[in-house]
Amino acid sequence: MAIRDALLPEFDHEMATTRRLLERVPDEHFAWKPHEKSMSLGELAGHIANLPMWCSATLQHTVLDLDTFGEDVSLRAPASRTAMLEEFDARVSAARAAVAASSDPEMLTPWTLKKGSQEFFTMPRISAVRSFVMNHLIHHRGQLSVYLRLQNVPLPSIYGPTADEQ
Repeated sequence: MAIRDALLPEFDHEMATTRRLLERVPDEHFAWKPHEKSMSLGELAGHIANLPMWCSATLQHTVLDLDTFGEDVSLRAPASRTAMLEEFDARVSAARAAVAASSDPEMLTPWTLKKGSQEFFTMPRISAVRSFVMNHLIHHRGQLSVYLRLQNVPLPSIYGPTADEQ
């Protein structure tokens, strides 16, 4: 089985789950923070909506330099939930197409994340997609579920029923 064929069902499941959570983010609470050191709800949701772009970038380049990558690395709250969902959907579509088009040799090509001369890591692309993209997204999705619970927003099922959806 090709790596992409094993990865795509997981990718589809996680992106659909993430979208269900993003659909619940209330526009009127984008500025809310649970703590002064935390991202705002809008920044966190915007970051999550942007993360699928990192999948595309990982599969299109062998090195990603945060100093030269541009605006896509900055945290920003979206203009609205609707705009955020449109961005997320477009980024998921592009990322899925990139995964579907990737061969095993491409997935096993070394990929590096750096900032100027500081190298953070080098690992096979598939490892970067799983850890740097998908696990990163899942981590922030967990944070978002706590933010939403603290705002009394009913949570959708993620890996099983919630107190709000049986």
